[in-house]
Amino acid sequence: QVQLVESGGGLVQAGDSLRLSCAASGRTFSRIAMGWFRQAPGKEREFVAGISWSGGRTDYADSVKGRFTISRDNAKNTVYLQMNSLKPEDTAVYYCAADNLSLRPGIPPVRDFGSWGQGTQVTVSS
Repeated sequence: QVQLVESGGGLVQAGDSLRLSCAASGRTFSRIAMGWFRQAPGKEREFVAGISWSGGRTDYADSVKGRFTISRDNAKNTVYLQMNSLKPEDTAVYYCAADNLSLRPGIPPVRDFGSWGQGTQVTVSS
């Protein structure tokens, strides 16, 4: 099991930027693929971005491609989500999640993200 704590959310205006952080502890972070998800009110949780354990592969939802960037610092046991050109439709609670497996090539399927943080609220006003 890995413990995850998100931070960096807040209230911003459309067009602004935010960087979310997710600090991990427990398992060997450097061997685990990580992901960011979000859930807006009344909607299901959706995948936003993922990064492989090495950082060599990333994947994004179409709705955030070109605006969001996922990265990781294995020395700090932290994964980041840089969000630029924010839109009101990006408003949601953002969660980071960890792969159930270690050293998996690439990005895991959504069902294999087994450890979750408590979430951080991002609100984008128009």
